[in-house]
Amino acid sequence: MKVLIATDKPFAKTAVDGIKKVVEAAGFELALLEKYTEKQQLLDAVADADAVIIRSDVVDAEVITAAKKLKIVVRAGAGYDNVDLKAATDAGICVMNTPGQNSNAVAELVFGLLIYAVRNFFNGASGTELKGKKLGIHAYGNVGRNVARIAKGIGMELYAYDAYAPVSVMENDGVKPCRSVEELYETCDIVSLHIPATAETKQSINFDLLSKMPKGGILVNTARKEVVHETDMVKFMEARLDFKYVTDILPGNHAEMQEKFAARYFSTPKKMGAQTAEANINAGIAAAQQIVDYLLNGDNKFQVNK
Repeated sequence: MKVLIATDKPFAKTAVDGIKKVVEAAGFELALLEKYTEKQQLLDAVADADAVIIRSDVVDAEVITAAKKLKIVVRAGAGYDNVDLKAATDAGICVMNTPGQNSNAVAELVFGLLIYAVRNFFNGASGTELKGKKLGIHAYGNVGRNVARIAKGIGMELYAYDAYAPVSVMENDGVKPCRSVEELYETCDIVSLHIPATAETKQSINFDLLSKMPKGGILVNTARKEVVHETDMVKFMEARLDFKYVTDILPGNHAEMQEKFAARYFSTPKKMGAQTAEANINAGIAAAQQIVDYLLNGDNKFQVNK
């Protein structure tokens, strides 16, 4: 069995060493494709692979067609919208993610962005504190729960909305559940986005929803670019001079946002939520172990295209 690591943004050497140890202990071969610049390189590399580990790399129908022996793809991270699930399912390929492995890294970044925002992007002017503010967690999965854990230590008042998470889980964590997404935005000074990019959520963070936020509201997005309606965001920030938006996903209209709202808007140059040594290692090794468990034992616990 051949396991391919295909990463435009490479894993840390420690992570690759850990993956190699897991793969070779199972009697499999490990191949490495890093920092590739042409899609053809990926197509050539997957041709004889039984399993592939990716990060933000795109596995579309063309890649799946080229991978004649492929049995499993694991996205080392939580999101998996860079994999064509239908094409994979049609080809009989199992797709997995590694939920939870990057969660603390993303949650910590949320507060890095928020502190930067409430202190006016360190421009020397007097800012505000996070303590005592109402924080809304939009989606209460692995990242959202880590956000709640950190926010409690800061002394924030916590709210969450998630149509799929049990209310009891939120209440047990000391988080007040909201009955609707509108209630979350109406109630909270700050909202942290953790929703996936689905047909239901894409561009759902729009003018009408943002308009419900109190004066001085802040939105922090470490989820997905596609969930924010970018045209509406410009319109809203033009109308609401008190509002701030911070994100680690560069918007498609970044230049316009930067030009118009430099004092109230910030984006990292590229997605950085999972960019820590610990998350890198955890997600990579988890991906390798899931591949081994699937190929040897049929364990599909983390399959996302069932």
